Amino acid sequence: MMKPSLFSFLFFALFSATGAGAQEARTNAFNDPFLQVTSALTPCPVPEAPLYTEQEVREVAHVRAQHGGSCYRVGRCRLPNSYLYDAEIIPRVSQYIRLDGRFDDTSVWVQGERRLVFLKGCVKTREQSEALEKAVWLVDDVTGVVNYLRVGEEPIRYVPAQAPQR
Repeated sequence: MMKPSLFSFLFFALFSATGAGAQEARTNAFNDPFLQVTSALTPCPVPEAPLYTEQEVREVAHVRAQHGGSCYRVGRCRLPNSYLYDAEIIPRVSQYIRLDGRFDDTSVWVQGERRLVFLKGCVKTREQSEALEKAVWLVDDVTGVVNYLRVGEEPIRYVPAQAPQR
């Protein structure tokens, strides 16, 4: 017969590894690009990368397949899936932001998903946030910009912007 303390330990270890207490591993299963572009503002909380559990991957895979292929089917994309653009777009967005010069005093990460660019991180002023958003709209193949930038100590807010006139 097992000693109660050893039994308790084994039960707790088994429950923790397979039960409600364990956190499921999260990965960037879809390889959505996520890059830090600037790093001048400290402290700026590091935004969460696009990470998914195995269950979340199963839940969103079908939706991603439908959304990704729809632009090609209607003739708005030259590639068969809009997610295929992201690995190319995000490095160009990063280069554009770095070379612009107006955003050197920020801490910004960019994430790509379906030709959308998500701006995350911290900027000094609302004007700087709006200028960064408008600048990213100018990068080829970008179909939308989602601005999750924090201005100073303000909480992050999202207000969808209209594409600027090119």
